[in-house]
Amino acid sequence: MVDSSNYTPPAIWTWQRENGGRFASINRPIAGATHDKPLPVGRHPLQLYSLATPNGVKVTVMLEELLALGHAGAEYDAWLIPINEGAQFGSGFVEVNPNSKIPALMDRSGPEPVRVFESGAILQYLAEKFGAFLPAGGSARAECLSWLFWQMGSAPFLGGGFGHFYAYAPTKLEYPIDRYAMEVKRQLDVLDRHLAEHRYLAGDDYTIADMAVWPWYGTLVKGQLYEAGEFLQVHEYRHVLRWTDEIALRPAVQRGRMVNRTWGQPSSQLHERHEASDFDTKTQDKLGAA
Repeated sequence: MVDSSNYTPPAIWTWQRENGGRFASINRPIAGATHDKPLPVGRHPLQLYSLATPNGVKVTVMLEELLALGHAGAEYDAWLIPINEGAQFGSGFVEVNPNSKIPALMDRSGPEPVRVFESGAILQYLAEKFGAFLPAGGSARAECLSWLFWQMGSAPFLGGGFGHFYAYAPTKLEYPIDRYAMEVKRQLDVLDRHLAEHRYLAGDDYTIADMAVWPWYGTLVKGQLYEAGEFLQVHEYRHVLRWTDEIALRPAVQRGRMVNRTWGQPSSQLHERHEASDFDTKTQDKLGAA
């Protein structure tokens, strides 16, 4: 590995797999499938292929919230895509998302299947399909979508930037950690100032903007993301903490966090979800006791 303190970029970049850190075995500089594997299809209109990372949790929370409102058409099958094993590069998954990132959704409720990829696009698609959690128009809709796209643009600095260099990179380097920690704290301050004057991100109503931001920044301020709570002094963002705790009490949020989860307490892991009753019968603690 090159000593970064003396590194000068070459005229032409070449891929060095050994520099990839924790995910070097699956990262690569090209797109497309690495192997043939069709995706499973269940009996519900919506087929979700995902993992309970923050981006995956956004969508399962949305689906559980829609079901809680009585939208029977939001019933879904959630299939586990273990990205650490390279499952996102299977041919079936690449057909749904050519970018090979979770989550990916297939809507089979109409005459022709509709694919939707990128978590923010999935949230907006479902909100418009069911007429829920997205204001119909005016300033409220603009505010909601602004915060949704704020999250989509900001989280890469938190995940691929701070998270990578703080938690996953093969060596700890002061410059990138300092650079991204500064940006993450700035983002937290943006949220904290806004939430000091608003119950939710788009105003008085809970929307897809909250569903998008909460799995990333809510988890962060509770010290559960990258184990960086003390480092970032997350207790300072008391308005974000208030908002985080309020959302965490929602039953649909609690269910959504469990779906496609493969870590943590066995009682919080529902590797795949195909029926509402799975929360009562198929979490890992119950399967282990069977």
